[in-house]
Amino acid sequence: MNDLHAAAKHCLDATDPAEKLRLTHATWAALQVGELHPDPLSPAPEPIQAPGRPVRPHLVPQRQVPHRGLGTAEGRAALVHAVAHIEFNAINLAWDAVYRFRGMPWDYYCDWASCANDEARHFALLANRLAELGHVYGDFDAHNGLWEMAEKTAHLDTARMALVPRVLEARGLDVTPGMIERLRNVDDERTIGILQVILREEVAHVAAGTRWFKWCCERGGVDPRETFLDLVRDYMGRNLRGPFNRPARLSAGFDDVELDRLTELALAS
Repeated sequence: MNDLHAAAKHCLDATDPAEKLRLTHATWAALQVGELHPDPLSPAPEPIQAPGRPVRPHLVPQRQVPHRGLGTAEGRAALVHAVAHIEFNAINLAWDAVYRFRGMPWDYYCDWASCANDEARHFALLANRLAELGHVYGDFDAHNGLWEMAEKTAHLDTARMALVPRVLEARGLDVTPGMIERLRNVDDERTIGILQVILREEVAHVAAGTRWFKWCCERGGVDPRETFLDLVRDYMGRNLRGPFNRPARLSAGFDDVELDRLTELALAS
């Protein structure tokens, strides 16, 4: 197999987490040495459906995911599990971006394959930490918000680049510093170290979303800032949450005017 789109689909369809991680790392390695390329003759992408994932965790509406304090190992495990679930979804999101959107520049595919590789490594770190806390991925309920947005934006790369990396995944830039502070209060340095790695590397992932969103806007001859805000209004409605981690988001390609406008939208939500 030398078709990158087919290889991405293979990663996307894997249901066992260990196999998805193995395939992800192998696909990224093959891409780096020139063994894979986006084949223009590759079959058109299938309509989007649920990605490969294990039977557990049980998926529930976001409001039904319980909130636990961090004063117990169980509560800390629940937090680690929630972040692990986000990272597992992020592997699938990155591979779907490679599989679904055709005719993009080579660097686009390299960026999202690299992101998938990073997300797989993040998931492995969190799964190991879960094991130290006496749990495995799937032990706690989770929600499907990230993939639901992937389904809503499967028809348009501009919307996907705007709303998955620059809204939903960027939310991690906003909330992770607070998680780290809460964990510092209970002296959980092991989990803090993992979250610091993820926070640092997620800036680059959101920046990739910014880069390719702007590329899509330039291709379409539309203004990136106004297009982004319109898409946020159309798809997020009254569900946009702040406050925003301004330094991290500026590093990820947002600008001050954009962040001011986002803040106004969040306050109105």
